[in-house]
Amino acid sequence: MADRPFRFGVVAAYAQSGEAWIAKARHIEELGYAILLMPDRLGRLLTPIPALAVAAAATSTLRVGTFVLVNDWRNPVLMAKECATLDFLSGGRFELGLGAGTGEEDFHQAGIPFDRPGVRIKRLAESLSIVKALLGGQEVTTSGTYYTLTGAKGFPSPAQQPRPPILIGGAGERLLSLAAREGDIIAIGSDRDDLGESGLGKRVALISHEAGERFSQLELSLNLIAVLGDTPLPPWVKDRIRAIFHLEVEQLVQAQSPFVVTGSVDNICTQLLDLRERLGISYITVAEDTMDAFAPVVERLAGR
Repeated sequence: MADRPFRFGVVAAYAQSGEAWIAKARHIEELGYAILLMPDRLGRLLTPIPALAVAAAATSTLRVGTFVLVNDWRNPVLMAKECATLDFLSGGRFELGLGAGTGEEDFHQAGIPFDRPGVRIKRLAESLSIVKALLGGQEVTTSGTYYTLTGAKGFPSPAQQPRPPILIGGAGERLLSLAAREGDIIAIGSDRDDLGESGLGKRVALISHEAGERFSQLELSLNLIAVLGDTPLPPWVKDRIRAIFHLEVEQLVQAQSPFVVTGSVDNICTQLLDLRERLGISYITVAEDTMDAFAPVVERLAGR
């Protein structure tokens, strides 16, 4: 897995206008990033599928993906149809990220029950089998615990064959085990209680064990919390780290967290090369407020 070339993505979900969103997508493409990813949350964020369709239409090589769709908010047959359509219309540039859902407040706002994690993960597993089959051109008839279908068919056929790649993200054992068995790409989440490399290494080892022989086919991904280069870290990034992890960025640096890269472009490139060598992580994503600062690293390592 250490030989898999690097690729880089930007996670973005806000724009002040349609024109601004198109400009942002084109800028991400110009900077050399491989993919624009969008989260699936309520609040002051654009919703993924239509926004990604616009971004794909405004660019020529940029891939687009969800990071990640909340399974419990969608019927798997309708979701598969939307994803197939987006892949078809974008000429095969779509990647489906699917998850069990986080953010209990979003569920409450939408009036959707927020079941315990085990239930949500089991429902995700059942949904995944349906979505994968439909995107792969199979007719689906099934009577499961959560979904009962009769003669479900996918249309249109995705441009990517046998189907678009599927990303599953998470940090917990049950979700990572499912990702290892069923995903093509695994976004390894950060554990608030263990943000060091030892914790990340344990999660990679779990994925390797659960994936078995297919481990070498998986693409492992990491979303960087912060990029500390030659310029000071913007205060809103520090605020975001405090809100999510209840830590200061300096604590993450001191703990040598792989979710934070520091120093010059040369230093950051060395850190990422070493991380790929040790753990096989080759797909790196950053938040949009970091994409310009990180662009020299992308230029240096993309495809290498």
